[in-house]
Amino acid sequence: QVQLVEHGGGLVQAGGSLRLSCAASGRSVTTYGMAWFRQAPGKEREFVAALTRSDNAYYADSVKGRFTISRDNAKNTIYLQMTNLKPEDTAVYYCAADTSILLKRLSHEYDYWGQGTQVTVSS
Repeated sequence: QVQLVEHGGGLVQAGGSLRLSCAASGRSVTTYGMAWFRQAPGKEREFVAALTRSDNAYYADSVKGRFTISRDNAKNTIYLQMTNLKPEDTAVYYCAADTSILLKRLSHEYDYWGQGTQVTVSS
């Protein structure tokens, strides 16, 4: 099993940037497809970005061109670089892992989750 811990959330003005990190322990992140999801108050958890085991990246249309998902194998950590943030990006952001080699976009398809980190974007 893998344990995931997110860091890097906070309060930022619209147009600003944040970098979220997801530190994994227990197993190497190279053996998992990794993803970021987010959940705003009163809304369902939604897909943000994914990085497959073969390092192919995929993004939700709402964040394409603004967010970048990456992996640092030496640090066993996943990152989500977020730029040009908008108030609608405000949510709790979760890191998730799955052992499949396939791209997964649905939250119920992921087996392991972090505790989440709050991102608040002010207008």
